[in-house]
Amino acid sequence: MNLLQEILSLAAAGTMMLTSALDTLTPQHDVKGFLFLANRAYGVAQVYEPDDLREAQVQGSVRRMREEASLALEEMFAACREETGVTLISISGYRSWQTQNNIWQRKLKNVKGSVEKAQEFVAPPGASEHQLGLAMDIGQKHKPHLNQKFGDTEGGKWARENCWRFGFILRYQAEWEEITGYKEEPWHFRYVGKALAEKTHKANVPFETWLIQYRYENLMSIARDGQGEQQ
Repeated sequence: MNLLQEILSLAAAGTMMLTSALDTLTPQHDVKGFLFLANRAYGVAQVYEPDDLREAQVQGSVRRMREEASLALEEMFAACREETGVTLISISGYRSWQTQNNIWQRKLKNVKGSVEKAQEFVAPPGASEHQLGLAMDIGQKHKPHLNQKFGDTEGGKWARENCWRFGFILRYQAEWEEITGYKEEPWHFRYVGKALAEKTHKANVPFETWLIQYRYENLMSIARDGQGEQQ
């Protein structure tokens, strides 16, 4: 190998190492990962659609999610049924940008065009976790859903306490409204993977806050031994 080839090889290796480190430190920007942060600050492109959508084999409607999340949802629903006798149902999984836009426009109309009021309850198009294929709105069969009463049902309580076992987190809680920007949604569960869901559950903080800590720990790990935690 001549000198030029050696320099180019070293440069390529360095670029790969830097890219890997950046991916580890900024998982909230990786739309294909499980930690992408979809909110008003971090949007999803209008054309984005997950390439591994699968219809979960559970009771309910709009059951499509990314494959790993859909399989975890089936596992969670089966466990709830086995442990409590309660049947959970899917209400709304994957939504395209256009579907979210339609929901947004209806909400805007209902609140007389007030963006501030609409954003308390509905994510603008491009800001919804549902477009990622990682979120599911959950209800309990024969009980109220998509309102605060779901949180008081047996299924709602069970899901809140046990969702982490299957890789999900309860995304919007009442005490986190100032950070998440949304009112409490006891029905909205987000998939992040089992290992990280357990850590988030134990930390008991909003996803936004947990991501900051996650990135800090990976930065320290990279500085220490050159390798961050893998998703």
